[in-house]
Amino acid sequence: MVRVRVLVVDDHRIFAESLAAALAAEPDVDVSAAGSGPAALRCLERGAAEGRRFDVLLVDADLGVLAPGLRAAVPVREVGADGLVDGISLVAGVRSAHPGVRTVVLAEKDDPRRAALALQAGASGWVAKDCSLSRLLSVIRGVLREETHLPPALLTGVLRELTAARKHRTESERLVESLTPREREVLRCMVAGLGRKAVAERLFLSPHTVRTHMQNVLGKLGVHSTLAAVALARRAGVGPVDLAGDVVERGGQLA
Repeated sequence: MVRVRVLVVDDHRIFAESLAAALAAEPDVDVSAAGSGPAALRCLERGAAEGRRFDVLLVDADLGVLAPGLRAAVPVREVGADGLVDGISLVAGVRSAHPGVRTVVLAEKDDPRRAALALQAGASGWVAKDCSLSRLLSVIRGVLREETHLPPALLTGVLRELTAARKHRTESERLVESLTPREREVLRCMVAGLGRKAVAERLFLSPHTVRTHMQNVLGKLGVHSTLAAVALARRAGVGPVDLAGDVVERGGQLA
């Protein structure tokens, strides 16, 4: 019998333990539980090191804590001073660090926008927390067959959100492509959070010249602030300069 290793990640202890116990009653399911993002990542690392990799991650959409060193990969929710982020960012981090693990988001309520963000982050499914055990098991086994699972009532809304996101990204990419190479360089510095003086020192330019480039960037992108320019750049796939000295590219996009 092929066994499925499942990791439940939820900071509500009673829910996590109850769900883990229900899944463990299945003859072909091995299950563990973690109460936070960092704990989940430790479980995944330990499982990989011991040759007992997890197959499926069930993660609470509202999981609280972002693991150290794990950057929010999708703009799901503002990150507060206490480090709390949406659990969907954990999905993106797991996709990057453990691409073989399939993730399913467990949600309190259906939300087309957040479900679309979950899929963009790398999730294979979105399931209501109050769904039946048989439904959840069907989703777990389905995602292992490379299936994507969404509640039928969410499908139209999610497709609409994904289409709008693609259109928005295409428009952002077109605007970024209108920049000169030097202006793109300045934009990457802006994305990295560098101020005018720091950009001038990095690019060996005068602060006045950098100011002119920044004004040109804002004008060509059609925005009125650095924050808006950075948000647009992110949508277009433009990431920050590597502050160690080089621009890093991943998968054909700046990162």
